[in-house]
Formats: sequence, structure tokens, C-alpha cells
Amino acid sequence: MKKININDGWEFEKEGVKSVVSLPHTWNGKDGQDGEHGYFKGKCVYRKNLEKADGVCYIEFNGANSVTEVFINKNKVGTHRGGYSMFRFRIDQFLTQESNLLEVYVDNTIVPEVFPTSADFTFYGGIYRDVNLIFAGNTRFSLDDGSRDGISAAPKRVGDIWELEINANVTGAGTDFVCVYELKDDSGNVVARDTRPSADAATTLKIGSPRLWDGVKDPYLYTLYCALVKNAKTVDERNIPVGFREIEFSSEKGCFLNGRHIKLKGVSRHQDRENVGNALTIKEHEEDIALILEVGANSVRLAHYQQSEDFYTLCDKKGLLVWAEVPVISIYSKLRQQNAEEQLSSLIRQNINHPSIFCWGIENEITMTGDRSKKLIKGISRLNDLAHSLDPSRPTACAQIASLNPGSPLNRLTDILGYNHYFGWYMMTMYALDKWLDDFHATNPDIKLCLSEYGAEAVLGYYSENPVQGDYSEGYQAIYHEHYIDAVNARDWMWGSYVWNMFDFGSAARNEGGVRGRNNKGLVTIDRKTKKDAFYAYKATWSDEKFVHITAKRYPCRVVGTTKIKVYSNLPEVTLTAGGYEKTLKADRIFVFDDVPVTEGENAVKARAGRYTDEIILQGVDKLPESYALSDGAPTLIRNWFGTDGTLKDGCFSINDKVSELLDNKEAQSLLILAAGNIIKKWYVNLLRPFRIKTLLKIAHIDPQMTDVVNGFLQTIKKQ
Repeated sequence: MKKININDGWEFEKEGVKSVVSLPHTWNGKDGQDGEHGYFKGKCVYRKNLEKADGVCYIEFNGANSVTEVFINKNKVGTHRGGYSMFRFRIDQFLTQESNLLEVYVDNTIVPEVFPTSADFTFYGGIYRDVNLIFAGNTRFSLDDGSRDGISAAPKRVGDIWELEINANVTGAGTDFVCVYELKDDSGNVVARDTRPSADAATTLKIGSPRLWDGVKDPYLYTLYCALVKNAKTVDERNIPVGFREIEFSSEKGCFLNGRHIKLKGVSRHQDRENVGNALTIKEHEEDIALILEVGANSVRLAHYQQSEDFYTLCDKKGLLVWAEVPVISIYSKLRQQNAEEQLSSLIRQNINHPSIFCWGIENEITMTGDRSKKLIKGISRLNDLAHSLDPSRPTACAQIASLNPGSPLNRLTDILGYNHYFGWYMMTMYALDKWLDDFHATNPDIKLCLSEYGAEAVLGYYSENPVQGDYSEGYQAIYHEHYIDAVNARDWMWGSYVWNMFDFGSAARNEGGVRGRNNKGLVTIDRKTKKDAFYAYKATWSDEKFVHITAKRYPCRVVGTTKIKVYSNLPEVTLTAGGYEKTLKADRIFVFDDVPVTEGENAVKARAGRYTDEIILQGVDKLPESYALSDGAPTLIRNWFGTDGTLKDGCFSINDKVSELLDNKEAQSLLILAAGNIIKKWYVNLLRPFRIKTLLKIAHIDPQMTDVVNGFLQTIKKQ
């Protein structure tokens, strides 16, 4: 098999305008992030001339969003529905001329039959990953079975030894072909070998005591060399990475990797970058991996879709445990069930050989508009069963929206469970998290739970000496994460947590904190250039790399008098000096010096922990610059996200309406219950018919910011 990359030199046409582009490419790199006038969703075409093919030839697309139609010389080659998986078409039968016109129509229009249709991220259009031509012989490991290599290799422990179960799909082989398998260590030494007839290619290699793939501690990889041979001549071959590891979960004791107890210290990752969207190269993937490792994470949730093969491979090599998932998100529909199953099958078949992947995520917040549908339960159950049938070795997982009742049967479908919680940002305070976790565990002691999302927005430029919920400051984001870190660490029964998000990412519909088109919950900015202070709160907790970091260094102006300086470090003692001021504190991760003097002019402040130092030059001022706070002096949280600016839309619901007016509108009722969560019980609603929504929310002690969420939701629904 020979693979040739054809990324360069494509003609691209959008709305009649032609240009020349190279792949990876998206047409939403800018408008998918600026939030100004929406972003382009439609059909564009990529064209390229291909030479005549002698022998078997496939075209391989590693990612095109979201419905792709391929034509050669105006003849239909095939259609792929789904924006995140690899797909191939055999094309040699179409390459009959010396020059053949390849046309690839890619459409990111939202269609009801394809997931996702609604989510808090931009659906970038385009051919945004590599495209290759694959030339193969008539006899080959399969290129048509939906997998990457036509081969699966599944390690498992059996008693005191390990076995490697190998299955191979072979195309076009006669009785005189054999499959040769050699397991090699990282020095190239063969540690196990077998030969099988191609018609019965499955085998099991026995390995006594292999060196284990042990996460970031020791991500040791073997290589399975697979050869298709006739008369001592190799006609096709593959190299498959193999990592011997086992992972187990307990509802009382958490996670165990190779019998060793670990807490999964995770971050979530969206794949896009500033101005280039999702059109990434290996360079960007490597940079993301380096930042994730620097913060000290040992796991990453690749939300909410299949990501690049390059990224999974990097996770294999670096030891990051991966939660891989499909974009079955927000709103369930039976119309999309077949597509959900197709996307899940692709995710598993194409990535089953990656030792870094420890679970298959089958849905995220799928009950956005309620969980009472029997079709929903049945559909998600089918996905769960499909995942187990395709890969019995890995657990299934799902991430539930905060409002889902802890007693929902959806919580008992998958092997492990996550909840997405934003106490302290969208609703209530951060301290409400503790009670929710303890109550959930008390009533569901057998469920293996993690926090699959949590986060708070931080926009560079905002600073407060007394950060508060909703001020979009780095200071509040850091305080928020400090509490969540402690809450997770205090509960050994929780197997892990995943920060939302490692990086700011594009969400064209948003308009928050003075920033359009972006979700600002990242620990790192979307351009990867700036690590927010919360990044260092995690580094101090998770990483063994010694450091000291003064927070709020981007905000040097301080009111003359005294100021508070907070320092993060994973060393036990920090000394702070400022002019004649010097103080040493012993603490765990967080060092707060609350009496640092500030005089007019420049004030040099230095933190020292062992041989590590950090410093800031403070500028003494009479009052803080106006730019340090939101321009209107009040949080704009969520209100702008849902498009409300204080002016109510005629003909739409709002919090001024009575409960009785909502009960006849199923959409409005479900969104009300979603926003208020379990505080407003379904059986309770009829008793509250005379109340206006705003009164109801006040009685229920709903956070004012959550009231904005409810109002924003209701303003999107027209009255009947």
C-alpha cells in the first residue's frame, strides 16, 4: 500500500467566487469566531485534477464537515454524512482518462438527519483535515471495512499473563496467502510471533509479562507488524501501536490504572484555533499536547466529536488517557439515530487500536429539552449496546446536563457517568457543588461518577480586587477553579474531572464579556499565547514541574495603599518582597499576601520559592482604570449569549408570563424545567399556575444570572 498526500493546489469555489487553497481548509476560520453576522453555512466545492490510475486506488478524507459528495468527471463517487470521521471511496474505476476532474462538494448546512444540529460551538465547514490517495494491490488488508488498517489488536490480561487478540480483514487473497504477525518492543526485538492462513487470519499472541502502558508515568508502546505474504513475498503490511494496560472504575474507590489508584485529572479540548478554525496541522496538535502536559493533566476529554488521528497518536505516545466521543449532543431526534450509530461505529472502528482511549462517549447533554421521551431512552440504549458490541474491552460513558434528575434511567445506561455542572457561574454559587455531589453519591452509591464539565469565563483585560461571579475576570475564574479542585480532591469516590475548557474556542452565537463569537472558559486563550491564572492553579495542584507564579500580572495598576498579591506554587514555601516589605508563607499551592504596600509610581514585587522566581512591577494609582471592568459595570453573563439586551421581543415568552401560559407550550415548559433544574419539580408545576415566572424563580432562590438564562431561553420561543 502506498499513500500520497494531495493537500496542495485545490480550486475552491464559494458562492461563485473561485480561489486556490491548500488543505487543511475551512471557510469559517474568521466568520465562525467573530460573532458579527452569523457565519456562512452552505455548500462549497473543491476541485482538483487527478491522473489516470493503474490498479486499485482509494481517496481518503480525514475530515470534511459535514455532508460531503464526491464526483469524478461528473460521475457520483459517493456521499458521507458526518463532519468528524475519516472516510474513503474507491475511485480507480473513475480515473479512466489521462486527466480526471475531482469535485468535492462540502456542505455545513444544519440538516435534521445528521448530528450535531445544535451545540455551543461553531460547525466549521470545509475539508479541514488531510486528503490522501491510497494505491493498493488486489490482495490487501481491507480498506473498505470502516477501520483505518483492516486490523484490530486488543490486549487483555488473562490470569497472570497477557494476550493480544488479533483480527484482520483480508481482501482478494487466495489460499496461498498467509498473515504474519510480529510483536516488537521499542528496540525492534520480536517478542511474539504467529502465522495464519489469510482465510482464517485471527490469532492470539501470548505475552508473559509485558512492559505496561502506564499513562503519563510510562507510556510504553509495542508495535504489531502485520504482513500479507505469498511465497515469501510481502504484498501488504501494517504497523499497529500496542499498549498493554487495564483500567477499572469503582463507585467507592475511583479509578485504577494497571491496579494503581489514580485520579483522572482531565481537561476538555475543542480543536479550533483563532482565525484558522478547525483547519489544523500536526504543529498545532503538538502544541496543544505540550500545554496539556504542562498543566499537569493525565487525561483529556476530546469533546464533542471524533478528533484528528494525529492527536490520538500523540496521546498514545505521551500517556494521556482519552475520553473519545461522538457529537450526539443537545437535542435527540429519531431522525438522527442512524447517523448517530454510523458516527459511533466510525469512531470505534477507526480508533480501536489507540491504547490512550479508555472509554467511548455516546452522548453529551442530550436531554437539553427534556428526558421523558421513550424514543430517547431507546436510542441511547442502542448506542450503548453498539459500543459494547464493537469493543467489549472499553467502558461506555455519557455526560449529562446539570438539570437531569439524578434518578433518571439515562444515568444507568453507560458503565461510567459524567455530569456537567456550572454552579458558581450559570447558577447558584460554587459551594452548591459540594452538596450536589454528596447528595448524588448518597442516593446513587453504585454509580461511577465524574465531573465531565465545569468552568467559568475569563476575558483578558478584566481585573477586580474583589472578584465576583459574573465579572469575567481572571481572578474569579481562578477562585472558582480553586474550589472545584478541592471539591473533587476531597472525594476519593469520584474517578476524575474535566475542566471546561483547556482552550477558549469559537462559538459564533455567543456574545459575552465584550467578546463576540467565543466561549471564554479556557485555561489558555484560543491563540494558545496566554495562560490564564487558573492554568497555574491547576499546575500547582497537578504538575511536578516546580514553579512560582504571581497572579494578575496583566493588571499592574493598583490603588495606592495596600493590595493583595496571590501566588501559585507547588513548593511548600514562598517569600514575597516589595521594597522594604518581606514576608514568607507556608501553604498548599495558594499563597495570599494581603498587606503588600503600594506607593505612587512603580513598585517592584518579587516572589521566590526555592530557586524559582516571578515578579511584577505594580503601578500605584488613585483608582483602577475603567478598562479593568465591564463597560456597564455589571455582568452581561448569558443575557447576550441568548440575544437579549433588556428589550423584550413581542410575541415571545419571557419571565413576565405566568406558568399557566407556558403549560400549553411543550417547548417553553421543557426549557423552563431545564433552566430551573430539580428545584421546580414536574409534579409541582401545576400548583404554580397563577405565578409569574420571575416570581417563581425568586421564591426558588434562583441566582439572578440564572434568571437571565431562563429569560433568554423563553425569548427564543414564539407564543402560539
